[in-house]
Amino acid sequence: MNLPNILTFSRIAMIPLFLLVFFMPFQWAYMASAVIFAVAAITDWLDGFLARRWDQSTPLGAFLDPVADKLMVAGALAVLIHDYGSLFLTIPAIVIIGREIVISALREWMAEMGKRASVAVSLIGKVKTGFQMVAIVMLLAYPPGEPVAMAGLVMLAVAAALTLWSMCVYLKAAWEEISDT
Repeated sequence: MNLPNILTFSRIAMIPLFLLVFFMPFQWAYMASAVIFAVAAITDWLDGFLARRWDQSTPLGAFLDPVADKLMVAGALAVLIHDYGSLFLTIPAIVIIGREIVISALREWMAEMGKRASVAVSLIGKVKTGFQMVAIVMLLAYPPGEPVAMAGLVMLAVAAALTLWSMCVYLKAAWEEISDT
């Protein structure tokens, strides 16, 4: 067990805390859940950085890191869909969650074929993640209708567009293998 893996496990442990805080009947619950999510987002970046920097990448960490990220993002988007009850949030959220499922399955399939490197994380995927994380923090921090929350909705729509673009990039990279089956 190394520090990057501990950070990944801590992110998974933050999920129930995040959900509990979000649904607390206090006005400060919005900001507190946003802070928990932001800390989780920072640990997502930090565990990968430290694993590479300290050469502490492990098969467990490589497996759990994207799982922890997807669980946290899907949980946050689910509570936001519940809270907002708006198609302007629901549609981008479904696009983002759906893409994560498709790309996870694609990466698993490509790994089975020994070609996982062809669907490695791209720059557009990293930009998408940045927009997505900032948008979710903004949406969590303020109740629906607040100006910052409205800006968060716009950023989430941008993240959804980048999500579709990055999915196309990944599918194009794997197309030769897909078309050969």
